[in-house]
Amino acid sequence: MEKPNILIVEDDDEVRSQMRWALTQQFNVATAEDRQSAVEALKLHKPAVVTLDLGLPPSPGDTREGFAALSDLLQQDPSLKIVVITGQDEKENGMRAIGLGGYDFFCKPVNIDELKVVLNRAFHVRQLERDHRESVAGGPVESFEGLLGNSPQMQSVFATIRKMSGSDASVLIGGESGTGKELVARAIHRLSGRRNGPFVAINCGAIPDNLLESELFGHEKGAFTGAHVQRQGRIEMAQKGTLFLDEIAELSGGLQVKLLRFLQEREVERVAGRSPIKVDAKVIAATNIDLTKAMSEGRFREDLYYRLAVVVVSMPPLRQRQGDAMLLANAFLERQTASQQKKLVFTPKAAKAIETHQWPGNVRELENRIQRAAIMAENSRVTPEDLELTTPYGGFEGQALGKAREALERQLIEAALTKTKGNVTRAAAELAISRPTLYELMDKLGMSRK
Repeated sequence: MEKPNILIVEDDDEVRSQMRWALTQQFNVATAEDRQSAVEALKLHKPAVVTLDLGLPPSPGDTREGFAALSDLLQQDPSLKIVVITGQDEKENGMRAIGLGGYDFFCKPVNIDELKVVLNRAFHVRQLERDHRESVAGGPVESFEGLLGNSPQMQSVFATIRKMSGSDASVLIGGESGTGKELVARAIHRLSGRRNGPFVAINCGAIPDNLLESELFGHEKGAFTGAHVQRQGRIEMAQKGTLFLDEIAELSGGLQVKLLRFLQEREVERVAGRSPIKVDAKVIAATNIDLTKAMSEGRFREDLYYRLAVVVVSMPPLRQRQGDAMLLANAFLERQTASQQKKLVFTPKAAKAIETHQWPGNVRELENRIQRAAIMAENSRVTPEDLELTTPYGGFEGQALGKAREALERQLIEAALTKTKGNVTRAAAELAISRPTLYELMDKLGMSRK
């Protein structure tokens, strides 16, 4: 079995030689005596684990150069496991190093047998993290016309898009906000015979109703105050291409009638126009609400629905796309890495937070959080704090349900009493329970009534 690579960064020749001799049987050992040579050795030998003495030249008497080396090494390889070596009375430096991305620390003099145990564990953790990333990715990443997803739900979406690529039938895309409905619309356009024509998008919910008619259908000069010139509408602009109507459910009843007429006759009349204009365009609509419910409530025309929904594509929410959240997160992080020209990697806790978060804002929320985290991350390691995915219940993990419930009850009661300055009646009101119930809970938890 091939021995793993390790790098020893130590300025003392004798100590460096001793450590090389002690570790060479288990590892392929490379050495460096200062920050610059350590970075060069990292690029050359690509070790998975490094031992780093914090006292490096040109200032071996303090830790400034050692911490700079720690930062540089992690910048080169954020997944590197660095075991820091520090002075006997400088444990705070070791803890600081761990906070900055180090894996573990040892105080001098180093016990070689103990160090070997920690190094082997570091190699094992590194391998587990690599296996985890590969398993989350689920093999090769499926990219389809700008869309990413290995989950069965997304593969079904891709298959539907392929099937409709040769058809001019109208398409209705449904799904929660942030699921990527416009990306699907653009993918349909690019695969269609209209790919060389325009893709014209309009958000029906973003424009006031009194202006939306003109935006969609255009107007003649003098049609209303401010109409100084003749103007094409978005439908006309989509000639020989694709018209994408986002948030279609926001159309008023009057505009629904006009859109229905266009879908039936394939012609439009501008506001204040006198003659119809033929338009040849594929129509794709999208909505984040249940149109069948909107029809039953009289808010959306049934005849318009069936004109639009010749083919229906349902976009799954991110929480239902098993494995895709981490796949997308890595893709977004790579994009940020390229734009900011720095290496970034998720910590294991960040990866778990991404996988377990429910993502109410779907892919859009994930992308926004990754963008923020890339800016906030220190030492190239993205943490749950950077993603703002820390949970207020993290302190209860690993506890039995009964113990966790008691701990949470105690926490909430103490917070209410603190807020009300010990006023039990007001604290009970804060907790939406009666004062006798609050006293019972306090007694059960062994809390003083004073």
